[in-house]
Amino acid sequence: MNSQASFFEAAAVALDSLRANKLRSFLTLLGIILSTTTLIAVMAVIHGMDVYVAETASSMGTDGFRVLRMAFVGRRDPKQFLEALRRNPELTREEYQFVKSRAVLVREAGISSNRNAKITHSGDLVDGVQLMGVTSNSLVMTNMQVDVGRFLSDIEDQKHLMVAFLGADFKDRFFPNVDPIGKTIAVDGRPFEVIGIAKAKGSVFGQSQDNFVAIPDETYFKIYGAQKGISYNFLAASRDQLEQAQDEIRMLIRSHRHLRPQQDDNFGIQSSDTLVSAWDQLTGAIAATAVGVVSVFMVVGGIVIMNIMLAVVSERTREIGVRKSVGARRRDILNQFLVESSMLAACGGLIGVTIAWLVAVIVRNITPVPMVVPLNAVLIGVTLSAVVGLFFGIYPARRAARLDPIVALRAETS
Repeated sequence: MNSQASFFEAAAVALDSLRANKLRSFLTLLGIILSTTTLIAVMAVIHGMDVYVAETASSMGTDGFRVLRMAFVGRRDPKQFLEALRRNPELTREEYQFVKSRAVLVREAGISSNRNAKITHSGDLVDGVQLMGVTSNSLVMTNMQVDVGRFLSDIEDQKHLMVAFLGADFKDRFFPNVDPIGKTIAVDGRPFEVIGIAKAKGSVFGQSQDNFVAIPDETYFKIYGAQKGISYNFLAASRDQLEQAQDEIRMLIRSHRHLRPQQDDNFGIQSSDTLVSAWDQLTGAIAATAVGVVSVFMVVGGIVIMNIMLAVVSERTREIGVRKSVGARRRDILNQFLVESSMLAACGGLIGVTIAWLVAVIVRNITPVPMVVPLNAVLIGVTLSAVVGLFFGIYPARRAARLDPIVALRAETS
């Protein structure tokens, strides 16, 4: 009980010292505040991007993967890219049918293509729209959801019908107050009937995720041909069989292309795991750099706290002498100054967390950067600040604890 009372007494003294010397306290804590703000801000950006990457990766699901002509994840080497561009042939419909008919470890398979297109309705033109040719099972294989109407069907695909499923941007722009189902839009000058609208996904980094038009893949191939931009999409039979399914598809494509065992793949396979792994490597490098910067700030802040606590010991020499003369032990004096330095640094950490949170809210609301402050970042920031205050407060606290009470009283009253 005595130790608990001593702790609260020391905490009260620390808070009184902060209130009595506001400017000095602020300047003392500036290094801690800056370091904590930097740490929380970086973690907020990384966490926000983690959420975005997870959502992007989830478009393939935890058991989905794609086959692409080239699949570069992470840092792109220009020489490797040019070499792959020369070596890797375009994916083809014939190859897709060969793979699909022989694969046994996938439960869904689809083919897709995309290009930019011009979309018009009632004289309103939107350029640079992502036009996708997809199979009817794309809704199952992605995180796309229907808001109004329905998705594309097998019959429409087989009959090459001119029907379109639109992203949410077009409902707001072309059909704000009317039912879009059954209306006609023009895709590169060709009329398409609207059969459905997707639920809105929003924007990331200023890039809308709802600026797309999906049409049946056979309709797409009929209009634009099947020479470029094809990808194969698969869902493994189960999450546990994802790697085996990828290996099976890789083997089938290599077999179709007559690649010898010693030859490298001339195609790419991309899954949610590869995207998340690449992002983890990138954020690991960013976090390591941030830790280096924060460490410098923390050390500077800790040294400032140590100097200020040494000054506090000098200012309160008589108080220390009086307390010792009435029975206070060295441990009591030591604990008081350790608690005070820790409280001082923790307050700096709290201020830094508050500033970082405000910055995250402002940045998230006025820019496309998805900053999200995780709870563990707050706990780490405040705890790290308190630990720094505790560490750099040891020397001043020990110096105070070792003062001789008689010498302390004489030094203060002389």
